[in-house]
This record gives sequence, structure tokens and C-alpha cells, in this order.
Amino acid sequence: MTRLYNEPAAFADEMIEGFVAANARYVRAVPGGVARSTVSPEGQVALVIGGGSGHYPAFGGLVGQGLAHGAAMGNLFASPATQQVESVARAASNGGGVLLSYGNYAGDVLNFDAAQDRIRAAGIPCETVTVTDDVSSAPLAEKHKRRGIAGDLTVFKSAGAAAEAGYDLAEVVRVAALANERTRSFGVAFTGCTLPGAAEPLFTVPERRMAVGMGIHGEPGIGETDIPTADELAGMLVARLLEELPEGVESARGARVVPILNGLGSVKYEEMFVVYRRIARLLEEAGVEIVDPHVGEFCTSFDMAGTSLTLFWLDEELERLWDAPVDSPAYRKGSVVAAERVATSAQQGEQEDRSGYPAATPESKDAARQVVAAIEALAATVDANVDELGRMDSIAGDGDHGIGMQRGSRAAVAAAREAAAAGAGAGTVLLQAGDAWSHRAGGTSGALWGVALRALGDALGDEARPNAAMVASGVAAAAAGITSYGKAQLGDKTMVDALLPFAETLTREVAAGTSLLEAWTWAADAATAAAAGTADLLPRMGRARPHAEKSLGTPDPGAHSFALIVRAVGDVLDGGPTERS
Repeated sequence: MTRLYNEPAAFADEMIEGFVAANARYVRAVPGGVARSTVSPEGQVALVIGGGSGHYPAFGGLVGQGLAHGAAMGNLFASPATQQVESVARAASNGGGVLLSYGNYAGDVLNFDAAQDRIRAAGIPCETVTVTDDVSSAPLAEKHKRRGIAGDLTVFKSAGAAAEAGYDLAEVVRVAALANERTRSFGVAFTGCTLPGAAEPLFTVPERRMAVGMGIHGEPGIGETDIPTADELAGMLVARLLEELPEGVESARGARVVPILNGLGSVKYEEMFVVYRRIARLLEEAGVEIVDPHVGEFCTSFDMAGTSLTLFWLDEELERLWDAPVDSPAYRKGSVVAAERVATSAQQGEQEDRSGYPAATPESKDAARQVVAAIEALAATVDANVDELGRMDSIAGDGDHGIGMQRGSRAAVAAAREAAAAGAGAGTVLLQAGDAWSHRAGGTSGALWGVALRALGDALGDEARPNAAMVASGVAAAAAGITSYGKAQLGDKTMVDALLPFAETLTREVAAGTSLLEAWTWAADAATAAAAGTADLLPRMGRARPHAEKSLGTPDPGAHSFALIVRAVGDVLDGGPTERS
């Protein structure tokens, strides 16, 4: 378990601060993560990687000459927010365009794709290659749905070396995609991992049993078996990966392969060497030519006891790029020519400007106080249910829904209070709260709640006292924004299953002349019933999808938390300054 921490919600921020302090020769802090502290050549493609914290040396440990130019670092097991990715990309950009690369998880895809749109809108060429190396997370016919695990290293290393060699953006993208196609990984775990402040691990494995097909966020495996001997485990890992040769590799015999045996946090190096001893023999017996084997920790999951095997199938170009020198905090190879340090003034990063809120009418300022009260009630509800939300999420997901909602809602409260105290109107208070939520929480839920609060804020504005029609319009816009942004539909077992009935009921009742309080109450009833009904659904999106059957009988945590929240907000509406018509 994680024993050394202060405030659990501050763990990721304090970790990043300490990481930068310990590695100033390689990295500098920028809003949203880290960038190289050394100067890169003008016109060089910038490789920006990222993901949730808790996986060191991924992702900040791989920033340095010959590898990544920056890393967007989200909260624990949560994708970085859109603003974080954009900020790091701007700090890392050298005039040659930006390649974003990261593991294929729903929250990361949402936030990195949105950041890519912003980066392109700013006139910076930007492309994306997601890592999809985990063979256990989807069949070969759907390999685009696979998640990224320890194979991140091969893709990042190849792309970083190509950028360092002067390849243009299109060619760096080609190399990264090729490296991803030629990388396959498979993992197992013996125990779950425990996040800072948590009393229990995210998941458990029965004693003397091994979970097979583990992800790096504590997702349950696709199966269990008795714990094998080291040699038997080696045989399982090798056999599964040799079943599926990448496109362009006709036979394992004679192929040149980099094997990477990765520790997930608690398995000791000595244990992995025992396993690798047998892996090497099995690969040699299959006729594989082993090149530059790696045994160690390259993509961890806090204190999870587990290991994964990655095979990187080389061609001449990939082998040359793999052998290229690199110097980063956690990964070094060969010898690089030391580059100049970035000037101190450039290392300070952009400071967030929270001044200059738009002018608001007295009526909107008055309503802003009720908005703050509603957000406070929302956060209090999350606090009261954080453990249960985490428990529900851990059944088929990674167990961080409660923690992520808590981080986001607390940030929203702080931003809303600050804006209201400065004289902002209701709309601006919601906009500030939405931005703070998405930035602080990251992940899928952070992004979606940010979309929701911003849509509601746009609808309310700062000019008039909000009325029922404006609120209903804002909720409808939030629902439309979330379904468009997140791509989920009714029946996918997500927050949308509670959101759409809520929005539809509220819109219908307000249009019929029902008061806002009554309409909201009936809509909250509809959301609560719909959230409970998700217990009978199988998830079709997100991290829970590969383990769909495990979630039967348990409501979706996102739908459940939404229903709890709208019920709490309804209590605040009674007797407040919002008009009823």
C-alpha cells in the first residue's frame, strides 16, 4: 500500500513538484505537467506524451533528449485534462509540429483529442498516435480498441528518436504507428494496488490465485488461474504473444525482437530475472533473435504486484531508432551531446489569469450565490459517497470515480466561491467551476462535468436572473454536449443513462409550465430510477467494457453519482432567488 503521503488529494501535485526538484537537469515544471529543461532544435517535431499519474517512470520519467519533449501528467489514474495537454504541448513546441501519444483509454482520448483541436486552432500542426499493445483487452479484429500498457515505451522511444533525427511530423507519425503495430504486451497480477489514503486496494485477487490480462489502472483481469511457477508464467506469457505476430512479420523464426519484462510495482527485480531466464530460453527455442532485452519497471501501477511481457518486433529502421541515444530521468541509452538549458524566464510557465471577470447585473450576481450553494451541495454529496462510488467503480473499472469526482467538485467549489466573491454573475461562476473541475479532476468524468457546467453557464449568462426556461435550456445543452463529446448513448451504461432522462423530463415539465423546483424534483426522480436501472446493463464503453459481465448487478457509478448530485441540487433550489418561470 502507499504509506507516504500528506493530503491524498494533493498527492499527484506534490509528487510532480518533487520529481521536478530531483530532475531539474532534464525537466522543468509547466502548467499541466513537465517539459524538457534543455533547448531543442528549432523546427524539431515535439513528442508530447501523457496519462494519469501512478505509473512512474511513465510519463514524466521519459522526458529528455532523444525521447519525449513534454508529458501531460494527470491525477492518479486519471487522464490529464484538455487544458493540461494543450499547455504542455505549447511549452514543448519547437516549430515543427506536435505529436501526441498516449495509452488508448476513454478519458485520455477525450481530453487529448480536444487538446489536439485547440492546438491546431492555434496554428500548430498536431497529430496523434495512440498506443494499443495490450492483447488481452480486445481481439485482433478490434485491435484499435486495445489499451496501452508497457508498450508505451517502444512507441515513445521510436517516435522520440525519429524526431531527434530530424524526421518531419508526417514521418514521425508513420514511425510511431509502425512501432505500435509491431508491439504486443500481456500481463498478470497477484494483488491489487492501493491509492494514497484508501483503506483497501482497488481490487483483490484470491489468495494463491493470479489475475490474467491486467491493465495498469487496477482493472480486473480477464480471468484467474492458480499462481504458476516462474517457468510456467514465462511459458504463459511467451505462448500468448507468439500466437499473434504483427503484420509484416511472417515468422517468429529469424525475427529480431526486443523483449521487455515490466514490473508493475511490487514484484522484485530478482523475481523478474528468474522469469526472464525462462523467457529467453523459450524465445530462443522459437527461433527469435533477442535484441537488447529489458527487465525492470517501465510502466507501473503504484504497488500492484504483477508483471507484463512486451515483444517489440523490429525492422531495420525501428532497430536503428531503438538504439539511438537517449537521456531522460528514468531511461538512458548511449551518449547524447548535452544541450543548453532553457532560460530561467521560460521555465516559469504561464500563470493562470483569474482576474477580469465579465460585468454582471445585480440580479445575476444574486443568482450566483445560489449557484455557489448548489455546487457546495454537490461537493458535499460527493464527499459523503466517495468510498461507495470508488467501490462501485472498482467492480469492473479502475476504482477512481469517487476520488476523481471529489477532486473535481472541490476544485469547482473553490473556483465558484472565488468568482462570486469577485462579483461574477451566475454564468461566469459556472464557467469557472466547469474549467476548474475538468482541469483538476481530469479523466472522463472530469471532462464531461466540465462540459456540463460550461453549457449551463453559457445558457444562464450574466445579464439576467435565471428562470426555469433558461435552466432547462442549459441542461439540454449540457446533455447534447456530453453525448457529442463523449460519444455515449442510452444503454451504454454510462452517466448518459441518467442524464438524458433527467434532461428530457426537465425540458418537458418546464415547457408545460411546471415550476423549476417541481420540474427539477421530477427530473431527479427520473434520473434516480434510470441510474438504478443501469445495474441490468452491460457497459459498451470505457475501461469497464472488457469486463462487462463483472458489472452486472451494480449500477454505473457515473450514472449513480449524477442522480445523487441532481437530488442534492434540487434541495438547494427550494426557496432560492431563481425565478419559477
